[in-house]
Amino acid sequence: MDRALDLTVLAIRPYEARDLSALYAICLRTGAAGQDATSMVDDPTLFGELFAAPYAVLEPEHALVLADDGATVLGYALGALDTCEFEARCATEWWPIAQERHPLTTGGRRLDELLLAMIHAPHPAADATVERYPSHVHIDLLPEAQGAGWGRRMMEALFARLAEDGSTGVHWGVSRANESALGFYRHLGAAQIAEDAMTHRFGWPLP
Repeated sequence: MDRALDLTVLAIRPYEARDLSALYAICLRTGAAGQDATSMVDDPTLFGELFAAPYAVLEPEHALVLADDGATVLGYALGALDTCEFEARCATEWWPIAQERHPLTTGGRRLDELLLAMIHAPHPAADATVERYPSHVHIDLLPEAQGAGWGRRMMEALFARLAEDGSTGVHWGVSRANESALGFYRHLGAAQIAEDAMTHRFGWPLP
């Protein structure tokens, strides 16, 4: 951003359709374990197609954004109330469209190929996870909005909304390489419930 950001004028508000392009941009700028992934992919929309847009489009009632007084969006908190139902909706309403937009190809950058493979073969959440933590979330803030407590406030706001709608718990994943985010969630007291070669998974009971 060209001007200094005044963190005191930021506010959390419900997602609006006009925010969608900002969600794609934020997802890309935080896609490399919390760092900017712009230089790592040929197709800058792939991160957003996977981790941001389907939530905002299919479940906008559980989508929040962090914006300044000039309506610049600097972060988002996106949730799916019922992970299994959300995955079923994506299978019919999101992935076929995304797959048509992004045909499965080879010969590109390795990260592009990995993201394309995820779009064409989405991996469902583990049964044991959704039984205890039926909701899941994605929360990302641009670096210029970090360090002032907004991440915690966005989590609290989204968790409260999910709890009001009947959720008994939420889960989310964090890249093993994202040491800052891992430290943040552990400091908040989130329980690590699973891990694999790339991701630590956290859970938070509600209400």
